Amino acid sequence: MFRWMAWVGLVVLALCAVGVAQAATQVEIIDTYPAGTEVTLDRNQNFYVHLHYTSDQPVQIWVRPYLAGEPAKAGSNPSRVYPAGSGEAMGWFFLFDPGTRVDEVRIRAGDGTRDGTTVVASLPVSVTAGDQVAAETPPPAWVATLGAADRAAQQADHDKRMRTPPSAGEVALFGGFMLTMYALGLVGLAAPAWGVWRWRGPWRWAAAVPLAVVAFVLLRIVVDTARDPTSHNLWPFEILLWGALSCGAMLLLGLARRLSGAGRTRSRA
Repeated sequence: MFRWMAWVGLVVLALCAVGVAQAATQVEIIDTYPAGTEVTLDRNQNFYVHLHYTSDQPVQIWVRPYLAGEPAKAGSNPSRVYPAGSGEAMGWFFLFDPGTRVDEVRIRAGDGTRDGTTVVASLPVSVTAGDQVAAETPPPAWVATLGAADRAAQQADHDKRMRTPPSAGEVALFGGFMLTMYALGLVGLAAPAWGVWRWRGPWRWAAAVPLAVVAFVLLRIVVDTARDPTSHNLWPFEILLWGALSCGAMLLLGLARRLSGAGRTRSRA
C-alpha cells in the first residue's frame, strides 16, 4: 500500500513539474500588421505579429502559420534569444504563392528542442497571399523598432562568435576535413594517372576520363580564382566531390578489369 501511494505521489509531482515548466513562459498577442483577422497580403509582403512575453529563463519565440491544422506553405522568422523577464517580441511569416491561405497562427516558445518548445498562444486569422504590388504605406512603429532590435541582436551574436576562439574539437574536425579533402584530391588525380601509365588498350582510355575530369576541375579552380578570388568559395567541396568520384570510378574500373582477366593476361605476358 505504501509503495503504491509513493508511485502515485511521484506521478503527481511529475505532472505538476510539467505544468510549472509549461507555465514558465507566457506570450500575449498584442497586435498584427496588416491589422485585422481577414487580410490579403500584397506581393512579397510579410505578416507581422507583435508579442509580449514573460519568462523565468531565456527563451526563443517563433510565429508559425497553419492551414487546416497543418503547416502552411510559407516562410517564417528565426528567433533570437530573448532575456529572462518580460518584454516585447516580434514574429513574422510570408506566403510563397498567390492564393496560399492561412487560418491559424501558432506562437511557439522554448529552447528550440522538440521537448523544450511548446505552443503558448494561437491566433485564428484568414490570411491570403495576393499578387498586388505593395502600397507605399509605412508600417507601425513597433515593426521598425523590434526589427532593428532583432538585427542588432543577430549582429552582436555574430560578432561574439567571431571573437570566440574555436574549440579543440572544432579545430580537429576542420583539420580532419581538410586532410580528407587534400587526400581525396591527390588520390583522385594519382589513381587514374597510374591507370593511364600501367594499363593498356581501352582500359588506359577509360582511366584517362577521370584523370581529365579531375585535372580540368583543378585547373578551372586555379584559373578562376586567379581572376576572381570569390568565384569558387566552396572549392574544398568541389575537390572533395570530384576526387571521391574519381576514386570511385577507378575502383569500379579496377574491379571490372580484374574480372575481365586483362590484368592476369598482361602479367603472364
